[in-house]
Amino acid sequence: ASIEGVDLVLSNNDKGELFRRVAALAGKGPAQFTSCDAEELTNFFAAFSSGDRTRAFLKVQDGCDYKCAYCTIHYARGASRNMPIADLVKEAEQIAAAGQREIVITGINTGDFGRTTGERFIDLLRALNEVEGIERYRISSIEPNLLTDEIIAFCASSPKFQHHFHIPLQSGSDSVLARMRRRYTTAKFAERIEAVRRLMPDAFIGIDVIVGFPGETEADFRTTYEFLERLAPAYLHIFPFSERSGTPAVDFPDKVQPSVATRRVEELEKLCRRLHGEFCARAEGTTDEVLFESTMRGGMMFGYTGNYRRVKVLYDRSRINTICRVRLGRMDDANDLEGEIVDN
Repeated sequence: ASIEGVDLVLSNNDKGELFRRVAALAGKGPAQFTSCDAEELTNFFAAFSSGDRTRAFLKVQDGCDYKCAYCTIHYARGASRNMPIADLVKEAEQIAAAGQREIVITGINTGDFGRTTGERFIDLLRALNEVEGIERYRISSIEPNLLTDEIIAFCASSPKFQHHFHIPLQSGSDSVLARMRRRYTTAKFAERIEAVRRLMPDAFIGIDVIVGFPGETEADFRTTYEFLERLAPAYLHIFPFSERSGTPAVDFPDKVQPSVATRRVEELEKLCRRLHGEFCARAEGTTDEVLFESTMRGGMMFGYTGNYRRVKVLYDRSRINTICRVRLGRMDDANDLEGEIVDN
């Protein structure tokens, strides 16, 4: 607020009130608004957005009570909070009324849902499962310590909840995880992956990894690499460590050189390409259900199976936003599977 030219400072939760506030300040000079008291981040606003005609993103939770050593989210977003399940069901019903078939359930710490209302994340999933018109749900990301056996069993048994999990790991070294202030060990993480695969053997599992965290030795990185290779996820989201002002990690000793972090990213990206290719190739010659999207490239249209393999078929406008039974053929260099629609 003290920066020259800044007239007003609003929190993230004030975006919906922006025009009202600007109108209230109309006619007053900038000098009168060179500072603004920070408001406590306790509100939650319903929000859903559309990524494609077929899919919507429903925000069910905001904020985070975790204080990982590298993260500013708990400062910027405030405490974990949510709307009641009944209100979120109404949001899902609006999405269904608009004709979209799939909802991605999102949040800052999605699995921590219920702090505000005393409800449970599993109860939200059960309620959303009953919304007519929505045929697919995906959980965008969930912490391994919050991915319970109850949630796994429900997703395995529900025809609507897809076998697709995005689970942040951050490091395969227990000593690095401890310095990061994460809430699990590699043994616990591996046990959760095994719990998913026991009930959903061909589930898509995506994993977040940070490399170059202060104090990460070459031995730590090799341990992470080998741990991920053993887990064999379908995809890796890889990030070099980046300092965030105000976080404890800024003051940690034994910084990793950027060139070293870059090389480690490249190694994991190569591993990711191999693992993702192997995951997609396993579906060659099988039949699966695909929800097709509106994008057309080179005369082809694309869609995803429930476990997030991408499939391409000849473009057919009538198939957009429909779930089709597809025979999966050869995988191309982009890991897309050629498909042949066999029925609706």
